[in-house]
Amino acid sequence: MNAHRPSGGGPNRHPLRPAELAPRGLVYLMGCLVFSLGAHCFIRSDLGTDPLDVFSLGVLRHLPLTIGICQAVVAIVCIAVWSAWNGKRPVVSPFVTFFLCGSLIDLFQWLRPADWLGLRNYPLMLLGALLCAYASALIIMSGFGIRAIDLLAITMRHRWTWPFWCAKGLVEGVLLVCGWLLGGPVGIGTVAFLVFVDLLIEPFVRFNRRFLDIPDHGFAVTLAVS
Repeated sequence: MNAHRPSGGGPNRHPLRPAELAPRGLVYLMGCLVFSLGAHCFIRSDLGTDPLDVFSLGVLRHLPLTIGICQAVVAIVCIAVWSAWNGKRPVVSPFVTFFLCGSLIDLFQWLRPADWLGLRNYPLMLLGALLCAYASALIIMSGFGIRAIDLLAITMRHRWTWPFWCAKGLVEGVLLVCGWLLGGPVGIGTVAFLVFVDLLIEPFVRFNRRFLDIPDHGFAVTLAVS
């Protein structure tokens, strides 16, 4: 029964057939698009930033860096830990997601689609959190470009049999506390992001698997990460 238990994820050693690659790629791209829209809604709500941005902004109060550099360093650390823990080569696909989502967020910030909804503050923040949670589930299920923090949290989930929200919450909680101690901005939106996004990802994965028949190549498949 344990023969097919996930081992923490890793680069898929078997070449993907075109018939398998296309739907997974579509799920991945949809995840990136929805995540970027959710992040845009979160930013436009003006109620606080996510834990990673709290950390990045806290670092910027002490070092002459950029948010992108700070987040890239966090991603490198998470991937290095994942690589050492699983005995696998580091993966670069999370940086593709990092670049793609960042570019889409910039585009949405220019187009400002959140303003078309007529929502402000708390409703917009909650919508952003829901979109980010659902999008994270799609990206994980695709098995492509899983975000570095999620990649590490999946390994913690597999190794320690923790719920995903607990593993992800631990990593982001450390970033949040460190960022707050460094002077990063913490608001109600920060707490909402930490609670809603982390708690809802795994239920959304189950929903997609059961009701939309989307295969899970992130949580449920051994050596799932490409």
